[in-house]
Amino acid sequence: MAALMRLFGRPVRVALLLGILPAAAPAEEPARDLSRNTEWFPRVYRPYVMRPIPEPEFTNPEGLPRPGEGRTLRLSMDRLETSVRENNLDILSSRNAARYAETDMLRVKGGGAPRGGAGVQIPSGLFAGAIGAGVGGAGGLGGFGGVGGITGGARQVFGFPRGSYDPTLALGFSIDRTTSPLNSIVVSGIPEVSTRSTALLARYSHSFTTGSSLSVSFNNMRQSSTQRFLLYNPAVVSQLSVSVTQQLLSGFGRKIGRRFLDVVKNSEAVMKEGVRLQVSTTLARAQGAYWDLVAARESLQVAGQSLEVAERLLEDTRIKDEFGAASGLDVVTAESEVAARRRDLVTARTTLEMREMELKNLISRDPGQWDSVRIEPAAALPDPRDGDIPELDEALDEAMRRRPEVLQAETGLRTQEIAVRYGKDLLRPSLLVFANFNSSGLYGDRRIPDAEGVPVLYPGGLSQALRQVRGWSYPEYAVGFSFSINIRNRAAEADYHRARREKAQSETALERTRNDIALEVRRVLIDLAQSRARVEAALEAERLSGDVLAAEEARLEEGASVPYDVIRRQREYRAARLAAVEARAAYAKALVELKRATGTLD
Repeated sequence: MAALMRLFGRPVRVALLLGILPAAAPAEEPARDLSRNTEWFPRVYRPYVMRPIPEPEFTNPEGLPRPGEGRTLRLSMDRLETSVRENNLDILSSRNAARYAETDMLRVKGGGAPRGGAGVQIPSGLFAGAIGAGVGGAGGLGGFGGVGGITGGARQVFGFPRGSYDPTLALGFSIDRTTSPLNSIVVSGIPEVSTRSTALLARYSHSFTTGSSLSVSFNNMRQSSTQRFLLYNPAVVSQLSVSVTQQLLSGFGRKIGRRFLDVVKNSEAVMKEGVRLQVSTTLARAQGAYWDLVAARESLQVAGQSLEVAERLLEDTRIKDEFGAASGLDVVTAESEVAARRRDLVTARTTLEMREMELKNLISRDPGQWDSVRIEPAAALPDPRDGDIPELDEALDEAMRRRPEVLQAETGLRTQEIAVRYGKDLLRPSLLVFANFNSSGLYGDRRIPDAEGVPVLYPGGLSQALRQVRGWSYPEYAVGFSFSINIRNRAAEADYHRARREKAQSETALERTRNDIALEVRRVLIDLAQSRARVEAALEAERLSGDVLAAEEARLEEGASVPYDVIRRQREYRAARLAAVEARAAYAKALVELKRATGTLD
């Protein structure tokens, strides 16, 4: 209400005193659907004040651990996806940008031109003849023509579209006093004339998507003058005017009038697909970071187990050295291996912390709140299964149906088709038919001499003038047409050809997008097949290396080997285990890439 008072000032305070507006209004809910106008009745002021919009939240929502609430978050794949969708700032930003389409929808419903948004390109040809306002304009309040003058005369009547898709109500009020010198006293009877005028003017105008427009104006003026020979003084002049126009060639039909509405619907679809694309891309990053974290934890386990094995070997070697079964060089070699394994353990812990930090940044709005929280993945690295790798034709068909980039390009092509249709419409000449109906009234105080020549005042005024208007006592009927043709029509032809070239460009871009996606799917399938083969080979190498290490350790127990050979086998087994972890992580990420490439990740 305070904003309303500041906007309208004293008139609103007067309205409050009169009881027209409520003295206080409850706080409004934040705007949910920006494509719809506010409910303006009975509070008619609502479309003219700011609507509340929810402020962005940058703190982690309820359900996620906060500082001091725990140090471990067990994160499953389902919870990962939910957290990414609800908390990732890139996704939240894309969703906010997608709501620009709602504001454009509200704008074009009122007759304005859309402004576009992220990932949306509105063809320039659609703005021809509608730059700025979109459709039509309110125009002036009109005048009285020859009504109320001393003489009447013929005139030429013009028709032109008025208003926009949002109806316009215009009111005007004025008080005027004029004193003018005259060069003759034949008409007025005096050498100078003083005139007082009070005028109240109102007009309602509205345009429609069919190419029609309606304008209704009602004008009233009260005028008093010092002229001597006026029939009515003061005189009240009233006039009702109804004007209807219709485009018959260029600008005719709902397909032309609703072009921006159709474009905004396409833009909304493009922006929604942009959100899907952002969700798919971010989920792919998050799941890749998740599997990197799982791999880092397994690598840490491998490093810890390798350190335990190296320490046990060092202890056994020292015992053997005390009994003379091993040399001092063997002890030093074992100690060197323990130091190397401790170094690897520190590196593995650092890598784990880095992977946790990367994942926290993807699943939370404020990663700083999670500094003391450790993430424990609930899923293990997947093993290859039959059916993981689809057929090429099946994967390509899925990608062409689901990928946001294809759907965006197809929707953009439909928008270009609208531009071509509108460009073709502009090639036609303009033919406007109109009809105008006016009813006028003139009345006021009259002084008529009686039988003895004494002037008698016969009062009159607004009610008599309105009665004349209502009864069509002084009508005016006008119909006509306005035809305009641009000789050679080069500008419109150039815009039409440009729209067709832009459509061809969109078709080329769509085909290029499909080819790029097909190539991407083929590469992902090849990489997935290779990743599966690497996993199988790495697991087999790990098994064989473990068998070799066990045999070497048995030989050492029997005295047929030396600690250095065991250490060498331990290194080989550790490298094989790490290679298996890396191969399984690469396979898990390849599965994620397959879902992203086929458009099924969102």
